[in-house]
Amino acid sequence: MEECIVNSPLGYTKIVGDVDGISSVIVVNSEEKITDIIPEILEDCTIQLKEYFEGTRKEFSLKLNPLGTNFQMKVWKQLEQIPYGKSISYLELSKQLGDPKAIRAVANANGKNPLWIIVPCHRVIGSDGSLTGYAGGLHRKQWLLNHESPYKQQSLF
Repeated sequence: MEECIVNSPLGYTKIVGDVDGISSVIVVNSEEKITDIIPEILEDCTIQLKEYFEGTRKEFSLKLNPLGTNFQMKVWKQLEQIPYGKSISYLELSKQLGDPKAIRAVANANGKNPLWIIVPCHRVIGSDGSLTGYAGGLHRKQWLLNHESPYKQQSLF
């Protein structure tokens, strides 16, 4: 496994992957040393993340290899279907997966998504429109939703 640390508008980001694909992109809640030389296997991921933050990329085209249970993988695959600039509720996501009663399990799998931004778990909100749960912090979830908004609302920073 190769890894690197890059900076983003939302903080230091750790990217991990190998020839089988990107397995993890997480925001790190502490100051980290930026990687001087990005491993070749991670270069495309760093470029695509930079383009996303610049507003020139709306979809990622990366080989992904997250580690999770079969259920988590099913949820994460469904998250990839949520279009840029759109959001859905946890209940709606549960219904799309075929079991509206699995809302807590779906929310739990959503929270364990190891591919920050690339698998857009930030696009899932409460049924009442509230920002509920986000491993990277609600301020980051709000920033990402604002970033993807067609109205480009003011950021929190």
